[in-house]
Amino acid sequence: MALFSKDKSDLNDQQWERSVLEKVALASVVEQRRARRWGIFFKSLFVAYIIVLSSIAYSPLGDGSKLSGGGPHTAVIDVKGIIVSGGEADAETIIESLHNAVNDPNTKGIILRVNSPGGSPVQSSYVYKAIVDIRKNNPDIPVHAVVEDLCASGGYYIASAVDKIFVNESSIVGSIGVVMNGFGFTEAMKNLGVERRLYTAGEHKGFLDPFSDVNVGEKAHVQSMLNDIHQEFIKAVKEGRGERLQNNPDIFSGLVWAGSESIQLGLTDAIGNVQSVAKDEIGEENIVDFTAKKPLFERLAKSMGAAMAEFTSRLASMSHNNLF
Repeated sequence: MALFSKDKSDLNDQQWERSVLEKVALASVVEQRRARRWGIFFKSLFVAYIIVLSSIAYSPLGDGSKLSGGGPHTAVIDVKGIIVSGGEADAETIIESLHNAVNDPNTKGIILRVNSPGGSPVQSSYVYKAIVDIRKNNPDIPVHAVVEDLCASGGYYIASAVDKIFVNESSIVGSIGVVMNGFGFTEAMKNLGVERRLYTAGEHKGFLDPFSDVNVGEKAHVQSMLNDIHQEFIKAVKEGRGERLQNNPDIFSGLVWAGSESIQLGLTDAIGNVQSVAKDEIGEENIVDFTAKKPLFERLAKSMGAAMAEFTSRLASMSHNNLF
């Protein structure tokens, strides 16, 4: 009898353990299912977020024709920041903006809103020539420039192609010149006892190397190249400004002037802002921004790529590209 009771007790214990294990297993399954559902929910939410963000990032912002409402307007296009390929103020973006404005039948005039220290001679030249062509092919659409804080170097190169340039009394204008700079570490290397070993295929492949002595012939070659680019700059400004330019050699020396003095030198035409130029010069106060914007992801990728390329280039050569 005692044996039977013991067996029965063992059996009850086993059933209880099994029941507990089943409950634990069931609870685990339920928890896994709940976690899986929440995981699916959050993943779906993340995917939806990415889709919405992508649709916003890749939407063609700055399409002024969609903002004009079909009425007459003055198109405004920003030329802001350093003028460089892949940047916000590159030739492709500015020219695209110009064409969008010209192709809109309700555009009565175009204003370039300039705030730039300059940049690439090539990018500036592209935009200059595009403006010249637009003015030639569309004589009924005036193209003006309004300078905010700064219109220097490549920024002025672009502005000199328009009909009239307007400034604030305190705007800074000019810097018609070309610069190419770097560093030299030869004396520091001598003091540290460091020997430079440079191997090239091509006699002048290593020119501008900051760890080698300056070669007189290579220096003369660089100066000649800068002079040629400078002359192209001067030619463009003279063609754009014509007889308005005063006969003053300092104009092309690389100096800059305040807005009021730039008017006296013929570099600019009058005091004005976007609103006053739209009203008084173009005759249409309705202002629409036609500045083309790159997709957000493209801008981020190009910025990161450009920064990395710039960093790598500086480490490799410690020199800058020729800039206005």
